[in-house]
Amino acid sequence: MPTSSYQERRGEIETYFDRTASDAWGRLTSDAPVSRVRATVRAGRDLMRATLLGWLPADLAGRRLLDAGCGTGALAVEAARRGATVVAIDVAPTLIALAQERSPKDLGGGSLEFLVGDMTDPALGTFDHVVAMDSVIHYRSEDVVVLLAKVAARTQGSILFTFAPRTPLLALMHAVGQFFPRGDRSPAIVPVSPKRLAQLIAAQAGLAGWRLGRTQRIARGFYTSQALELVRGPTGGPAHP
Repeated sequence: MPTSSYQERRGEIETYFDRTASDAWGRLTSDAPVSRVRATVRAGRDLMRATLLGWLPADLAGRRLLDAGCGTGALAVEAARRGATVVAIDVAPTLIALAQERSPKDLGGGSLEFLVGDMTDPALGTFDHVVAMDSVIHYRSEDVVVLLAKVAARTQGSILFTFAPRTPLLALMHAVGQFFPRGDRSPAIVPVSPKRLAQLIAAQAGLAGWRLGRTQRIARGFYTSQALELVRGPTGGPAHP
């Protein structure tokens, strides 16, 4: 079962994205004009999304993909256009409604289903690939590896996720405030030591049989996030975050 700290933080995140900042995030994930600060966040997110999509097969026909924490659905749409059967889930009903509104009618050979719920729900079924872009950055590293293990139990190929790397700049940014005005501030992002995260992954029994793959840090102004790939298969020279 998810930990109590995970459940508490999940509730805060749902409230934030569904009520407090739904309009702000709707604008951020569109092509509407935004402030210079938010423009750097948008640019960073665009580059991170392109990075994660680049780690997936170009042809996803016949593959099932979970977009865990899909937000307004940009990554999910691109995966579906590559032929994937995509299940895109988020805790915030407002963002899911916006994702459904923005989703194009023609997805080529792929399909896309948007759902409100929890990424760890076993009722979602099994997947070839899971992507969690900036959706676990609000959780303690101990909770993150538990979430990864729960998802890994239903995944055959790879898990791509991002975390907030612990850096002096990021720590300073979080100390003085977050990206939006006070009324729009999100639940605190939890900076994670890449080395500590790798250790926790290695020690997590539910991730036995998985190895660390590619990693890439994206830093654009007020956006800093690090992507990490987990691949099912034998160990042997895994990359370290």
